[in-house]
Amino acid sequence: MTGDSRFLYGANVHANGIRQHYLRYGGEGQPLVLIPGITSPAVTWGFVADALAARHDVYVLDVRGRGLSSTGPDLSYDLDSYAADGRGFIDALGLSDVVLTGHSMGARIAIRLARADSRALARLVLVDPPVSGPGRRPYPAKLEWYTDSIRLARGGMTAEDMKRFCPTWTEEQRALRAEWLHTCDELATRISFEKFHTEDIHQDLPFLDLPVTLMVATRGGVILPEDEAEILGLNPSIQITHVAEAGHMIPWDNLSGFIEAVEGEAVEGIAN
Repeated sequence: MTGDSRFLYGANVHANGIRQHYLRYGGEGQPLVLIPGITSPAVTWGFVADALAARHDVYVLDVRGRGLSSTGPDLSYDLDSYAADGRGFIDALGLSDVVLTGHSMGARIAIRLARADSRALARLVLVDPPVSGPGRRPYPAKLEWYTDSIRLARGGMTAEDMKRFCPTWTEEQRALRAEWLHTCDELATRISFEKFHTEDIHQDLPFLDLPVTLMVATRGGVILPEDEAEILGLNPSIQITHVAEAGHMIPWDNLSGFIEAVEGEAVEGIAN
């Protein structure tokens, strides 16, 4: 961490029956719990958490099967289990007035969590969630993109090796992913990817009874205009915002646009 980082510490908490590891940034302001995506350990979101910590007390989770949280074939990797983890984490730390922010798979987790139990949640920020599901078009990414890179990472990988998978990322970002990707369990990844296509989040949307921001990547191809129309038909109160010049990994392409979308206003002093 750099000398001017807002990083405070990493820690573990026993919640929902497992070890959950998290990183904390800032320590002041409204709590923001960030749930990353399918193969993103918490540490890889550090630069995003640092920026968010200018206004928030930020907690970045290692989702089960990733990073330093519990993993293994004995665990379940379905949406309900992930959501129960998030609820257990919030309860274990006694957080309230939480901005629950999820990216990709993490956004699907946030939807299910909020539908099941919205206690202590102030609002949701859903970042480019996969809208695949039963009878719907498949998620545009391929499973092999994840599994091939995980296998390479298990054997030892460099930032240059990672360029094949993340060509637009900086060397520092690629090096960090290469260092930590081996902590993403391949079985957990396979099951989670399969469940992108068998678990339905649309059924949950009409029951979200708190403010919701849906953040859409303009170059992501994950959420299309017809998806936005369907989502608004299910819950007209959802606020949709588009982040320009950004693919699915929005803050890697446009960090200031991501922060602006989270905060709902322009934010100065953050380099893309």
